[in-house]
Amino acid sequence: MPHDLFGTPVIAAPMAGGTSTPAFVEAVHRAGGLGFLAAGYKSVAAMQAEIRTVRESGARFGMNVFVPDPAQLPPSAAMLAELEDYRLQLRTDARRYGVELPQLRLDDDDEWQGKIDALLSDPVELVSFAFGLPGPDVVRALQRAGSAVLATVTTAAEAVQAAAQGVDALVVQHASAGGHSAAFLQAPEPQPAYTAEPGGTKEQPSRTTAEPGGTTAELLAEVRSAVELPLVAAGGIMDAAGLDAVLRAGAVAAQLGTAFLRTDQSGAKQLHKDALADPHFTRTRLTRAFTGRQARALENEFVRDHPEAPEAYPAVHHLTAPIRAAATAAGDAERLNLWAGTGWRKAQAGPVAGVVQGLLAGR
Repeated sequence: MPHDLFGTPVIAAPMAGGTSTPAFVEAVHRAGGLGFLAAGYKSVAAMQAEIRTVRESGARFGMNVFVPDPAQLPPSAAMLAELEDYRLQLRTDARRYGVELPQLRLDDDDEWQGKIDALLSDPVELVSFAFGLPGPDVVRALQRAGSAVLATVTTAAEAVQAAAQGVDALVVQHASAGGHSAAFLQAPEPQPAYTAEPGGTKEQPSRTTAEPGGTTAELLAEVRSAVELPLVAAGGIMDAAGLDAVLRAGAVAAQLGTAFLRTDQSGAKQLHKDALADPHFTRTRLTRAFTGRQARALENEFVRDHPEAPEAYPAVHHLTAPIRAAATAAGDAERLNLWAGTGWRKAQAGPVAGVVQGLLAGR
C-alpha cells in the first residue's frame, strides 16, 4: 500500500540538468505516479518558474534541492592544487572540440539560501534534499510552512543523522542508482567501481559484489533497523518485479530515475537516450570525472581517461561543462556524462505513461 505522504508507490526521481521538466513531472502525475522537480543547477527564478508551470497543470509534485558542502566553499589548498592539476589534464579534451576551459569557480553554493527562502515564501507539498542535510532549523521552517521534508541517505548512519533533524521521510539510495550519489558521510570508496552486463564472462567478469551496500533491499533493512520513518527505495529499480521487491523489504514507495530516462517526456539529451540503448556501452561505473562528486554513468572514454578526478563538487562540474556541451553538439557520446543505473538495459522508450502503468500493473 502506498504511504499517505505520497499516494502512490511510484516516484520519479528528481534528475537535475534538464531531465525532470515540468512536462515530465505532469506526465508522471497523469499516469498515477509522483514526480519531483530538480532545483539543482537552476537559478531561483528558474526554479520558481517551473513550480508555477506544474501548479498550473494541476499535478502533484515535489522539489529537490542540493545541499552545498561548506568544505568545498572554498576548497582547501591541497584540493585547489588537485583542481589545477585536473584542469591541465582536461586540456586535451578541450582541444578536441576547440573550446576554452574556464577558470576555477570555487564559490558556487547553487543559490542555496535563495532557494530555501523561495520555498518558505511559496511552499510546495514535498521538499527533498540531496548531498547533505539542510539542518533542523530549515527542516522545521519548511514544515511550519506546510511542506513535508525528505532527506536522501545512503547508509544507516546517514539515516540516523537525518532522523535527528526531524525529517518526515527518507529516500534510501543504493549504490546501484544512476547519477550522483547523495552520500554525505565519509566512507571507503568502492573498489572496483564497475558493473558488467548480467553474468559477465571469463574475460570480463561481473564485479558488482565489490560495491558497497549489497542490494537495495538489504540496505533498506539496515536503515529500517536504525530509524522509524517512512522509507523510499532508490537504486536499480526498473520494473514491477523490482518495485515489488523493495515494497516487500519495507519501502512505502520506490524512486526511479534511469527507468524514465528514455521516455518521450524526459528532458534528457537525445544522445544520452540513444546511448542507453547502444550495445557499444557494456557497463556502468562510479566516477567523479564529470562533476567531482561520485556518480554512476555508462563507462565511456572520458570516464576511462580520468579515473583519478578530484573530489571537488561543483568545481569539477564547472571545469568540464564546456567539454560536455561541445560533446553534445558534436554528437560524441564518449565525452558526455551518460548517467545510468545498473539496470539501464531495461530502460524503455515511449510515453511516460507506459512505464508507470507497467510498474503499477496488477495493483
